[in-house]
Amino acid sequence: MGTTQLETVPEPKYWHLRTVLSEALENEFSVGEILPNERELAARFGVARATLRQALEQLELEGRLQRRRGVGTTVAPPRMGVSVGPARHGWPGAPGDAWQALDCTLEVPPASVAETLVTGRDEPVHIVRRSRVSHGQPVAAELLHIPASSVPDLTGIDLPSGTARARAVLRELQRLELERQENTVELGSANAEDARELDRLPGAPVLVVTTRYITRGRTAALSVATYRADTCRLTFGDTGAVEIHHGPERQAS
Repeated sequence: MGTTQLETVPEPKYWHLRTVLSEALENEFSVGEILPNERELAARFGVARATLRQALEQLELEGRLQRRRGVGTTVAPPRMGVSVGPARHGWPGAPGDAWQALDCTLEVPPASVAETLVTGRDEPVHIVRRSRVSHGQPVAAELLHIPASSVPDLTGIDLPSGTARARAVLRELQRLELERQENTVELGSANAEDARELDRLPGAPVLVVTTRYITRGRTAALSVATYRADTCRLTFGDTGAVEIHHGPERQAS
């Protein structure tokens, strides 16, 4: 790589460097590629390492870079647009669903979930664990809570847990007629389990999307999906879906 010296510019030097680095990410690096170390980058662009760190931190905030423990700074995959539109959709697991079912267990849910599902506090529900991957990296993890009343015919399926049971639960759920779904979004921080599944540090910012699937006026299923805030952005429209975008500046339709 050649050496690029920065000219004197009216804007903060780190911001101009951020622009130059952004162009380099577009033209010279691929998703997941590890950047050279700070010393090499500072020498290439003729800046102090403090200035370089400011530019790298800005690109990380924008979701262009990821700092991975034990790996270094890598080029981030395109951000996902998390849409909170009001449109109707199919059930989880329906054709075209980008989520991957991992496991299913029968457990007593948190009190807040039981209240939403209108189940007894000690009544177990099916909890389907799912994951979403982009460019080979996990970007979201989901816990889908389904009361037994939503999948009454599941009693004949002799699968105590695992992927096969998760798929069976989702197939049974799809027998119901979905009236609508309601989404809420809040900013949170990754707990230990989220951090492990999403390859982040505990406390990292996340977007928590809670979705109620409603049929016959009741909540038939409740999804709590945790998205990496560094690789996802909120979009407000009428699609109501989560779409993968192929560039960080592209807007959701």
